[in-house]
Amino acid sequence: MANDPRDSASNDRGEEQLSARTQTLGPTEEADHPENTQKIEERKSGSGVKRPGDRVFELLSTVSAALMTVIIAAIGIYLLLNAVPALRRNEGGLLGFFTFDGTWQTATPESMQFGIPNLFGATVLISVFALILAMPVALGIAIFLSNYAPKKAVKPLGYIVDMLAAVPSIVYGLWGWQVLGPFLSNFYVWINESWLSNIFLFAWDGAPPFATGRNLFTGGVVLAVMILPVIAATAREVFVQTPPGHIEAALALGATRWEVVRMTVLPFGWSGFVAGSMLGLGRALGETMALYMVVSAASDFRWSLLEGGTTFATAIANAAPEFNNPISAGAYIAAGLVLFLLTFVVNTIARSLVK
Repeated sequence: MANDPRDSASNDRGEEQLSARTQTLGPTEEADHPENTQKIEERKSGSGVKRPGDRVFELLSTVSAALMTVIIAAIGIYLLLNAVPALRRNEGGLLGFFTFDGTWQTATPESMQFGIPNLFGATVLISVFALILAMPVALGIAIFLSNYAPKKAVKPLGYIVDMLAAVPSIVYGLWGWQVLGPFLSNFYVWINESWLSNIFLFAWDGAPPFATGRNLFTGGVVLAVMILPVIAATAREVFVQTPPGHIEAALALGATRWEVVRMTVLPFGWSGFVAGSMLGLGRALGETMALYMVVSAASDFRWSLLEGGTTFATAIANAAPEFNNPISAGAYIAAGLVLFLLTFVVNTIARSLVK
């Protein structure tokens, strides 16, 4: 080294070498030595010499990300191109598509009339209702598994909750249709005979019958069970990331376990819980088979949980026999485009909340 004590005769030379090395790394000399500048820039950008494995992995990652973007864009373009011809033949045009709330008339391409207000209302009402039911339960499960459950019980209980997401939709549909709906029939009768019937959300005009329970309320309960594991798993993963220092500081101040949760865990993980709830909402918006079996189809919609309804997804499933005509199918593809954009917006909001 330049300042080696064993080389007492070369102090001046060492100082010169140290000064030269400092100048080599300085901004003025960097401009005079392009090779040094290039090496430094390569270190900063991570674009130096790469091993073959790194290049292959980078290529596969880039292709995968680009492929997913292309697929999403292709789906949107396909829906748009197939929806435009039907929208042009719609009696009210694009405005009628967003305002017409009557029965759809798509059998004759020359005289089509269709709109999405009823579909949009039923989809939003049943999804939001399911979210309201699922969020408190999912929050309790996440708090229990991350802060209260014994360590030996965390994995088995978490596995049981996660298994709810693996149950097929048709199984939920059968359960809601054959078990849950009839089980809640007496509850619906009680609501109809109480003061709650004066609220528009619980109004009933006689259909569907309470004995079957095939209404939006039952469908909302089924949806709540289906999105519960999504919300609970997301919240639990965020809650366990709470900095230990925050928890230890609260305990050192004499906080109880609940106070620790309230003052440290919930503030830290609340955004993750909300994001998980938004992901669950996106899952509920597109559910088809379970609601197809549980909720009685209805062309009109009056914002009542005790009546039937038709969501975007169930409307498309009900009209599948009409898809041999591309123009008639285009009306339902237009509804699918709105659902696609709606779920895309919801999931985008969820991702932004996570960040």
